[in-house]
Amino acid sequence: MVHFLTMGALLSIEACLSWFTWRRASLAGTPGLPGIPGLPGRDGRDGDKGDKGVAGEVLGRGHEPDQGQKGDAGMKGAVGKQGRSGVRGEMGPSGPEGPQGEPGDSGSMVSLHRSAFSVARGTVSFPDKSSPIRFTSVITDINKDYNTESGRFRCPIQGTYYFVFHASAEEKLCLQIKLDGTTLSSFCDYFYTKTRQVSTGGVAVYLRKDQEVWLEATEHNSLTGKPEGNSIFSGFLLHHH
Repeated sequence: MVHFLTMGALLSIEACLSWFTWRRASLAGTPGLPGIPGLPGRDGRDGDKGDKGVAGEVLGRGHEPDQGQKGDAGMKGAVGKQGRSGVRGEMGPSGPEGPQGEPGDSGSMVSLHRSAFSVARGTVSFPDKSSPIRFTSVITDINKDYNTESGRFRCPIQGTYYFVFHASAEEKLCLQIKLDGTTLSSFCDYFYTKTRQVSTGGVAVYLRKDQEVWLEATEHNSLTGKPEGNSIFSGFLLHHH
């Protein structure tokens, strides 16, 4: 009996509380304005690393872009440093012949003309006395200044010349070096044996152009021209004046 009374009391109390709660709710006022937003919260922690994605497909090459118009030339840049020398190239073909140049300055006569001769007696017979001795075998004769027909040397350019002879003889021999008929020097060799002798003589002399020099024998004219004993007359320009 006591148990049923207690349960009834509790149900009565719960019913009263429900009525007061409904009543209070029905008497509530108008809702208020929204409140001010709160401050942003702090950043969250980093998430876990995601799984590796699937490899993408390789696409084909796209179309080449159209070439644009050429722009204006830019400003000239500063001169750069000189580079290293390159490898020497191969020689190219010969070029065409150029035009003829202007005449040069006149050169010195010394560079244009040299004079020297050396001639040998080409016969065993003795030469005529008081006449130019003819040396007909030419050893050297630059510019042909010695005449083998007349036996005379003609000066091509003024200057100092040197003349010398080497003569083979078996008897008395006297030879003279002549300049336009004037005796420059005379050489004599007297001996009385049949042994062949060699006489020699020379002179340096100044000559003007076209003067002539020759070798001449006196009455002692045993000059020979044998292979085993030659006789030679030579001359050459020492210095041009």
